[in-house]
Amino acid sequence: MRETRRSGCPINLSLEVFGDKWSLLVLRDMIFGGRRHFRELLTGSEEGIATNILASRLKRLVELGMLTRRPDPSHRQKAIYSLTEASIELVPVMAALGSWGRKWLPVSPELSIRARLMEEGGVPLWDRFMTELRHEHLDEPLPADHRPVRPELQAAYEAAIS
Repeated sequence: MRETRRSGCPINLSLEVFGDKWSLLVLRDMIFGGRRHFRELLTGSEEGIATNILASRLKRLVELGMLTRRPDPSHRQKAIYSLTEASIELVPVMAALGSWGRKWLPVSPELSIRARLMEEGGVPLWDRFMTELRHEHLDEPLPADHRPVRPELQAAYEAAIS
């Protein structure tokens, strides 16, 4: 993190990490969309992030310890981005933001379906999802009885757009 901080307030410090227009959206697309490559993040975002902005945010998120970056063994010029534990633990924050947005903002039904399911599923769903993300990004084992969350969220989204 930067050496100069406005204060030691946890909300202020969090905003110094996520207070720009794009960082949480990049993390959202990695968490909920399963995107791990630059091109996937660039073309898959509903909001249309510019190439230079995406490169800048990915670099900053790596520097802040929110993501890791490693070479993609399938292609010399590609990299794979992974969430760190700090990013995975944003799932409840994302769920709360989605819930608040559904209550107070003019959201679209298809783009708010995941937020509704996260809200309805509460902590048990968030914990399952974080376990799934730890498996995908941190190579932690899945419990034998794990029920994947992302396919449920994706199926609900696809049903909402059809």
